[in-house]
Amino acid sequence: MPWVPQFEGDFPTLGWSVADQMAAYLGRPDAGDDDIFDPFVLTVEQQEFLNELYRIDPVTGRRMIHRGSLIRPRGWGKSPFVGGIMIAEGIFDVVPDGWDADGQPVGKPWSKVRTPYVAIAAVSEEQTKNTWEPLLEMLRQGSAPDEFNLEPMDSFVALERGRIVPITSSATTIKGFKAVAASLDQTETWVRSNGGVKLAQTLRNNATKLGGVTIETPNAYTLGERSVAEQSFEFWSDIQSGKYKNLEDVRSIYFDHRPAPASTQIDDMDSLVHGLRIAYGDSAKHVDGCLLHDPPCAPGWFDVHRGALDFFDTANDPAVMRADFLNQIDAARDAYVSDPEIRACVEAGAGKTVGKSEPVTLGFDGSEGRKDKHLADSTVLMGYSVTQRHFFLIGMWEQPDGPTGEGWRPPKLEIEQAVAKAFREYNVVGFYADPSAGWAGEVKSWEAAHHKRLKAKMSVAEPIRWKQKDVTRTCETFDQLYSSIRQVEVTFDGDPAVIRHFLNARRDPRRAGYVLKKADDNQDYGKIDATYGAAFAFAAGNDAIGKGVTASSRSRMPRQLR
Repeated sequence: MPWVPQFEGDFPTLGWSVADQMAAYLGRPDAGDDDIFDPFVLTVEQQEFLNELYRIDPVTGRRMIHRGSLIRPRGWGKSPFVGGIMIAEGIFDVVPDGWDADGQPVGKPWSKVRTPYVAIAAVSEEQTKNTWEPLLEMLRQGSAPDEFNLEPMDSFVALERGRIVPITSSATTIKGFKAVAASLDQTETWVRSNGGVKLAQTLRNNATKLGGVTIETPNAYTLGERSVAEQSFEFWSDIQSGKYKNLEDVRSIYFDHRPAPASTQIDDMDSLVHGLRIAYGDSAKHVDGCLLHDPPCAPGWFDVHRGALDFFDTANDPAVMRADFLNQIDAARDAYVSDPEIRACVEAGAGKTVGKSEPVTLGFDGSEGRKDKHLADSTVLMGYSVTQRHFFLIGMWEQPDGPTGEGWRPPKLEIEQAVAKAFREYNVVGFYADPSAGWAGEVKSWEAAHHKRLKAKMSVAEPIRWKQKDVTRTCETFDQLYSSIRQVEVTFDGDPAVIRHFLNARRDPRRAGYVLKKADDNQDYGKIDATYGAAFAFAAGNDAIGKGVTASSRSRMPRQLR
């Protein structure tokens, strides 16, 4: 019979039955008393992740997720949790096997399909211990060895069919190790130089061939290091931004990252404790319980007050503390903005709308299209509410991935229509655009069509054309924009592609300050064009204020941003 939902919002998953098997056959690591069985019981938060991981397509009856990423702070409990999942992949009922008489999913072990091999992967032997040691303890503390005829040895777990083994990037037999499941621990440290990027790709390829799963468990990564964790986050951001229109190709990815709020102040005890409670979720030890669920879960094991005190120790690097304990993504040394800085502006802009009559400025940065074998830059049209100091994306045009992107050029007619529509729908008082990359003719046309209504003008003769040779003006604009971002004096609509461009941007020093560039090692995918579009709109907005547009503006009923 087909699947039968049990309540509103229900979806078919093997997560509940897998959790039951964990509690029945696995012991909790670090339980303290070897003589008393203490079952491995998941928190509500962990159960939620497990349910998503083992989600089943109600039509095809197959598992939907084949690549997961769980980013949580240190001490949250990632290692024993993913260790339990890897044990489940080796011996429990994780392969969908139809529906029972009540229309609920049932499973069978991998051993009914093929010999299960499971990998506990890392870039060093020391790193594998994070997951391997609690995994062995969970097996030895529970009844799984007797019930499933397995032997947990120090170097591998011998299953009745198959085995669970720790592997590193230095192993010579990785490619031939066809693992149905693999855990990838601390992938924020997996980079090309230590073999981590190649190892991750090999494990994913092997899992894809078998219909298996890989799970990353990084801490918050540092932008610009091009780690496996960073690349996974970029891929997920692309998916969320709508870059991949065919969701069938990407819906098998599940990405779970919950940082502390961007507004968390590390020099304020109350703010810091609140941020830690958000980041640690059910693992947070606080008298009031968790902040994720209603009613709150019981206090966990990570003492948030004790953890907060370490932030006040001047010997600790604040950036490292933010990444390790607040789960906030760290910025590269030459990054234009940090993740918490731009996220704070997004949070502050939530729910903002732009009215039809309020003054708006536009910023445009165009692309010439694909050159040689390199990916084309993006073409971006940004809007900026002068009175609300709020950025919103009007349009972004990017080269498609794969064969469809061959010879790609930005759709000029569509872009011209977007500009015309912006002038119809908003009270545009300023518009600055970069005429390079083949857009000089369009800029001239926009100037001819709209110069009379513009209050902010680059010059009388060329009111829209941004002067590329005026490096000082460009440097000043980027610096003023950053200052406004850092102090949350401007806000953003939260478009994922725009946020990605800001996080990609690197400072390129000049005598007058700095301009922005792509990361040296990410010229193709590290797009930054939205930063230029926003800067142009910001500069036009400041010039419009100088012309007194805010003094005469009157707001009407706001229009929802699109």
